[in-house]
Amino acid sequence: MKGKPLLAITVMSLIGMPVLAHAAPDQAIGRWMTPSKHGVVEIATCGASICGRLVDSDHIRTNPSLADNKNKNPALRNRQLKGLTILQSFARGENGWDGGSIYNPDDGGTYKATITIADPDTLKLKGCIVWPLCKTQVWKRLR
Repeated sequence: MKGKPLLAITVMSLIGMPVLAHAAPDQAIGRWMTPSKHGVVEIATCGASICGRLVDSDHIRTNPSLADNKNKNPALRNRQLKGLTILQSFARGENGWDGGSIYNPDDGGTYKATITIADPDTLKLKGCIVWPLCKTQVWKRLR
């Protein structure tokens, strides 16, 4: 009888969850528009994982040699933002990628991240300082 209340709670919580059409994690591969500063991130396979590099943004279009000047590590502040790897170390999950990290050049911080495939042209990237202090962005595929 101990397991029945837990089972009931689990079933009730699943009823309220949207059902994904079993999106393949590989659908994350491609170029994605971020919701801020018209950023473009190219996600590719990196061994058994995926990684993403910043290929364009409003600031990069203005200054293609823009440096990573807000990095918390002073030794890295001279590297260029264009082409910089900002997504890395993800593990493949059922509907996306878990356990990775995202680097935010706006504040120089690196955050734990997950990527969920909402549909073939939409992904949700959740970055967390520490759970539950998280923010989710919706990225749209560029064709």
